[in-house]
Amino acid sequence: MSDIQKVGVIGCGLMGRGIAQVSAASGYETVVREVNEGLLQAGLEAIGKQLNRAVEKGKLEAADRDAALARLIGTVSLEDLADCDIIIEAIVEDIEVKKDLFGALDRQCPENTIFSSNTSSLTVTEMGASTSRPDRFVGLHFFNPVPIMKLVEVVRTGATSDATFDRAFAFARSLGKVPIACTDNSGFVVNRLLVPYMLDAIRAYEEGIGSIEDIDTGMKLGCGYPMGPFILGDFVGLDTLYYIAEIMFDEYREKRFAPPPLLKRMYLAGYHGRKVGKGFYDYSGDEPVVSEFVRR
Repeated sequence: MSDIQKVGVIGCGLMGRGIAQVSAASGYETVVREVNEGLLQAGLEAIGKQLNRAVEKGKLEAADRDAALARLIGTVSLEDLADCDIIIEAIVEDIEVKKDLFGALDRQCPENTIFSSNTSSLTVTEMGASTSRPDRFVGLHFFNPVPIMKLVEVVRTGATSDATFDRAFAFARSLGKVPIACTDNSGFVVNRLLVPYMLDAIRAYEEGIGSIEDIDTGMKLGCGYPMGPFILGDFVGLDTLYYIAEIMFDEYREKRFAPPPLLKRMYLAGYHGRKVGKGFYDYSGDEPVVSEFVRR
């Protein structure tokens, strides 16, 4: 375990509760904060169900589940995170909201507390600059689903100190993750390479190069990918993909990062992928089929 003892997680949605679960299961006293009791209880219940499922599958001992839950504390008060050694933010991808949050935390946390963001595309430097501790600010980008995905991108800015980066890197490793070092650029390593690939697949379909099914099959069998770009887009969420593409295009001003017209139309029409039951594929039946919205 790293020298960190107490972990704060802000946000108990899909990513936040996954981070909190992994932290508590790794032996850390973990405080997770949500904006209201309803969202907090829903998140904590989801963590409990995930841990129960792991016990049922024989992947976790019941005693370890109970110990993890005992280390997990829920709150709606930021003040309850004041004595944490590291705080991981996992809230809405809105830079102004994040900056306001870190400004408030900066006023109540001691100097040694490391601040980090789980952002997948926003500028870590800008968040750090909203505090008095840019040298103690890093990105910690986990991947969904957090309890399963091994990778964590540890993002250092030009202001991040070596000591802070090393502590954050060791912390990520102590969670059973495989950390990689990244500089602070929009998309970091994974999205910087993955998002243009997914957007180009949409353009290929728009240009009539192949059907959605054939492009997915081609990339699976031709490149050995576990899923094709359209299935992957639905899994990630087409609203999320659109939003990240907008941020990356704003940063790089290159066509390959720009959301294609079809993605924008699907976003506006509410075809956001698996989470809503429809995206490039329709998930209402026993097997996914290409949705009517995009079928030619």
